[in-house]
Formats: sequence, structure tokens, C-alpha cells
Amino acid sequence: MNLYIETDSNGNPINHPAFEENLLQAFGSIPSNWEPFTRVEIPTPTVYQVLDSQEPTYQKVNGVWTDVWALRDMTDAEKIAKQQSVKDAWNSKPRPNLTAWTFDEVTCSYVPPIPMPTDGQQYFWQGTTNTWQIRPPYPSDGKDYKLDIATATWVVVTPTPGA
Repeated sequence: MNLYIETDSNGNPINHPAFEENLLQAFGSIPSNWEPFTRVEIPTPTVYQVLDSQEPTYQKVNGVWTDVWALRDMTDAEKIAKQQSVKDAWNSKPRPNLTAWTFDEVTCSYVPPIPMPTDGQQYFWQGTTNTWQIRPPYPSDGKDYKLDIATATWVVVTPTPGA
């Protein structure tokens, strides 16, 4: 699916890109004031970047019109505010099982003292031993269970009376 964008007499883009098929149907050929356009997906900012706009600008790059997205690095104040927001969210919930985890400024997240194994098994963090434990298989008897982190076993969830 080729795209083209219309340009004015000064070579500036007009409106938005159109599909080649639509131009051929409308004009029979690609008019000379329509130039090739390459769509560029919206980039994913890194942890300390922000997208300046939800809309790209159209710029000519290597002779072809394209979407150009404006990413910028966060200011020091924005970084501090983001870090504080993550810390506040972490501290807003009781996390007795994760007391050994520390805040990592590089990733702006909390990380365990030992990386989780990557051997394809399912693990959970056991705070009483400060180690990763293999998650036991979920029981298949149709009952509702929750994982007891301290014992690494599934415990039947009993409904609250009157609920």
C-alpha cells in the first residue's frame, strides 16, 4: 500500500497522505504535485522520555515525505516526579512479601535482590526466604485457590458468610 502526500507550489505538504489506489481512481495517474510518503509508527518512549505530541509532523527525509515524531528526554524535575509517583504507588499497598526489593533509578521500578530465573518455569518471590520459588501447579478440582506465599502451597478460598 503506497502512500502519497500533496504538496503546494513551494513544496510544502498539504493535508494528509492518501493511498495510491485512491489517487489512481480519482486522477487516473499520480499527479505531479503528489510525492511518495512513508508512514512511521508512533515510537515507544524510553523510561525517561516523553512524546512531545500525539501527532507527527510531515518532513522530507532522504527525499521521501515521512512522519516525524518528537521525543525528548525528561527534565530533571520530570524524572524526579515520575520516580516519586512510582514510589508512592509502591508504598500505597502493603507488600510484606517484597520488603527486600529496592528502587532502581535506571528502570524507574522496584527490583528483587536476585533476578528471577529464566528457565521457562513459573516463579514467585518468597519474602520469608528472599528467594524465587517455583510456582506449584494450580489444583484442577474446580475449587477457588490462592497461593500462600509463606508455604508455597495453594489454599482453598472459602467464601465469606453472607457475601
